[in-house]
Amino acid sequence: MKGDPGLIDTLNSLLADELTAINQYMVHAEMCEGWGYDKLYDSFKKRSIDEMKHAETLIERIVFLEGNPTVSELRKFSIGADVPGQLKGDLGLEMHGIKTYNAAIKQAGDVNDFATREILETILRQEDEHVDEIEELQDQIEQMGLQIFLSTQL
Repeated sequence: MKGDPGLIDTLNSLLADELTAINQYMVHAEMCEGWGYDKLYDSFKKRSIDEMKHAETLIERIVFLEGNPTVSELRKFSIGADVPGQLKGDLGLEMHGIKTYNAAIKQAGDVNDFATREILETILRQEDEHVDEIEELQDQIEQMGLQIFLSTQL
C-alpha cells in the first residue's frame, strides 16, 4: 500500500527519536548498574526495550507504506552525569516524543491514514506512561532527598 510521502517522512523522524531514546536509556541503565542501583537499571532497561518495540512498529509501518526506513539517523543525546540529570534528560526526551506523536497523529488523520493514526495513538499512550514513571521517580527524589531515594534503588 503506497503511503503518503509526507507521513512516511514523519514516521522516519519518529523512528530517529525512538532510536535515540533506545541508546540514551541503555547508557543510563548501564551507568546505574555500575553504580549498584539495580532497580533503576531495571527501570531504564525496560524503557529502552519499550522504545525498541516502538522503533520496530514504526519500521514495520514504513515498510508497509512502501517507504524506506532510515535507521542511521540519531538525535542529540542527553546523558546525565547523575541520576537526577538522567531523569531530567529522559523527561525532555519523552515530552518531545509526546509533542511529535500528537502532531503525527493529526497528520495521519489529515491524510486519511487511520490505521497509522491508531498505531501512533498506541505508542503515544506508552510514552505518556513513561512520563508518569519518570515524574514519579523525580517526585520521590524531591520528597525523600536524593541520598535516601538512591538507597532504595540498591
